[in-house]
Amino acid sequence: MPSKKPIVVVGSINTDLVSVTRRIPAIGETVIGTDFHVHPGGKGANQAVAVARLGYPVQLIGRLGNDEFGSQLRSHLEGAGVDIAGVATSDGTSGVAVIVVSEKGENSIIVTPGANSKVTPQDIETNIDSIRNAGMVLAQLEIPIETVDYLATVCAREGVTLILDPAPAMDLPPSIFKRIAWLTPNESEAAFYIEGNVPGSDGHLPDEVAKELLSRGGHGVVLKLGERGAFLASKDIPGVLIPAFRLRAVDTTAAGDAFNGGFATGLMLGKSPSGSVRFANAVAGISVTRQGAQPSMPSMNEVEKLLQSLAIGSSQVESNLIASKVR
Repeated sequence: MPSKKPIVVVGSINTDLVSVTRRIPAIGETVIGTDFHVHPGGKGANQAVAVARLGYPVQLIGRLGNDEFGSQLRSHLEGAGVDIAGVATSDGTSGVAVIVVSEKGENSIIVTPGANSKVTPQDIETNIDSIRNAGMVLAQLEIPIETVDYLATVCAREGVTLILDPAPAMDLPPSIFKRIAWLTPNESEAAFYIEGNVPGSDGHLPDEVAKELLSRGGHGVVLKLGERGAFLASKDIPGVLIPAFRLRAVDTTAAGDAFNGGFATGLMLGKSPSGSVRFANAVAGISVTRQGAQPSMPSMNEVEKLLQSLAIGSSQVESNLIASKVR
């Protein structure tokens, strides 16, 4: 029987200010936007909402400001089904992300941390019982690195599985890799950790990147390769590329967060690592067919329908999704 211990997410909570334009501007260039949206976001909150939308119990640990954005974000998270007992309030502003999305679904993001920069090791200690009782913990790097490092220490001590999404990429203490069960970088983040060589380029191929990252410690690596899918490797599993689903991308914002929420949920539901990656590919695949971060997260029913539709071919799957306007 799969465990129903909650997934605990420790991370950022933001308001996303999204401008849609034909293409992302170059440095010093002004372009005309075609649309504008305000969405709840933040990598921590995105991953928590992704899990909640899949119907799995999830708790979020983080901080909001005492501004209007903070109140709105708190209400939204509660409405999405996220347990926010571990979300504290700090004086000052909440986190904000300014996002530019092109017609091709590409994006460029500037994050101003606000209250997210005030998430400290004390927040981990305050919520230690939640972490001890978690089935799995998800973390990212939009909160202070010393807090993530302390969280990794606590998870290792308490025997709780930790999945780290190393985004945005930054220098990590070498010891942290040994305390991570799964590291889930995208291509640019993986390139950062192997000294600038991009997976799949003339530098290193995904299996070489995975071997390099595994050599630093930890149990497994999942390289998120965008439209190509994800490359899975661990100490127990030879490297394997699990293809993405062919769906028309509208907005790739938070696709990685959708993937991580799906991967963790798959593991907690008793799926194998490769089965969990396939499940996560479906979650992320549906998310890119919609605008926004958290509004794009699919339900379990939608993911199951996509997985069941594989027998009729990827082009028909896309047609079905577009025709039904999956939300």
